[in-house]
Amino acid sequence: MNQASTTSTDEQEKIGVLQALRRWYMRHFSDPQVVALALFLIFGFAVVLTMGDMLAPVIASVIIAYLLEGLIGYMERRSVPRLLAVTVVFLVFMSFLLFLVFGLLPLLSQQATQLFQQVPTMIGRGQELLMGLPEKYPALFSEQQVNDLSAAIRSEVGGLGQQVLSWSFASVLGLLALIVYLILMPLMVFFFLKDKDRILDWFSQFLPKERHLSVRVWSDVDRQIGNYVRGKFIEILIVGVTSFVTFAFMGLQFSMLLGFLVGLSVIIPYVGAVAVTFPVAAIAYFQWGFNTDFAYLMAAYAIIQALDGNVLVPLLFSEVVNLHPVAIIVAVLVFGGLWGFWGVFFAIPLATLVQAVLAAWPTLPVGNTPAADTAVSAE
Repeated sequence: MNQASTTSTDEQEKIGVLQALRRWYMRHFSDPQVVALALFLIFGFAVVLTMGDMLAPVIASVIIAYLLEGLIGYMERRSVPRLLAVTVVFLVFMSFLLFLVFGLLPLLSQQATQLFQQVPTMIGRGQELLMGLPEKYPALFSEQQVNDLSAAIRSEVGGLGQQVLSWSFASVLGLLALIVYLILMPLMVFFFLKDKDRILDWFSQFLPKERHLSVRVWSDVDRQIGNYVRGKFIEILIVGVTSFVTFAFMGLQFSMLLGFLVGLSVIIPYVGAVAVTFPVAAIAYFQWGFNTDFAYLMAAYAIIQALDGNVLVPLLFSEVVNLHPVAIIVAVLVFGGLWGFWGVFFAIPLATLVQAVLAAWPTLPVGNTPAADTAVSAE
C-alpha cells in the first residue's frame, strides 16, 4: 500500500513538472513569430561562429555599410539623390581609409618600433628601482622577493620577445590578408550601399511574411546599435586626438602611439581606462622620473578621463540603453572570447541586442494561447 502511494506521488510530481514545462513553452513559444525570431538568431550566431573567419570581409563590409547608411539617410532626407549621396559618402570613407593606411599606421608603426628598442633600457631602470626597495622599505620587501620578481619579469620579457618574433613571421600573411581586405572591402561596401534596396528585397523573400515581432526588435536594436557605434567612433576620435595633443604639448615620448591607445581604450568601459594608464605612467616615469612633469602629465590624463566619463559619454550616448557594469564586463568577456577584437568592440551593441530581444519577447498568459486551449480541451 505504501509502495503504491509512493509510486502515485512520484507520477504526480513528474506530471506536475511536465505540465510546468508545457505551460512555460506555451507562454513563450506559442507565437510562430517568436519561433521564427529564435531560429533566425540561432542561425545567425551559428554562421558567425562556424564561418566567421571565412566571411570576415563580408561581415566587416556589411558593418561599415550599415554605419555609413546613417550619413546617406541624412543626405537623402535633405533631398539629395541616393546615388549622389552614396558616391559622396563612399569617397569620404575611402579618403579616411587611405589616411589610416598610408598616413597614420606608418607613424604608429615607427613609434612602436622605437618603443620596443627602448624596452631593454626601461627594464634595466625598473630592476634598479626594484633593487632599491629592500633598503627603503625593509619591512615590506626582502631581497629574495625582489630577486624572484626580477626573474619573473625577465622570463615574461623573454616570452614576449618570442611572441614578437613569431608575429613578425606571421606578419607576411597578415600583410597579404590586409591587401585582400583593402581591395575587396571597398568594393563590397560600395555595392552594399548602392544596391541596398535590391539586397534587402532579395533577403526578405526568405523571411516569414508575418514578422512584426522581428521588425519591432530590429527597429529598437537599429536605434541602439547605430547610436552606440557612431557615438563610440566619435568618442575614440575625440579622446585619441585630445590625448595626443596633450601628450605632445607636454613633451611626452611616443605621444601619437599613446594617444592612439588611449582612444582605443574607450572601447572597453572601465577596464580600458585602467589598462592604458600603466603604459602612459610607465613611459612618463622612465622619461622624467617622479617629478613635477610626471605629476602634471598624470593630472592632465586624469582630467581627460574624467571629462570623457562625465561629459562626453552622457552627450554621445544619451539615447543608448544603459547597461549595468556587470552586464558590460560579462558581455566583453563572452563576445571577446568568441570573436576577439571585434567581439570586444561590439560587446555592448550585442548585449543591447540581447536586452532588446528579451524586452520585446512576448509573454502570453497560458490561457490565451491556442496551444493551451487545445491542451485544456484534450484533458
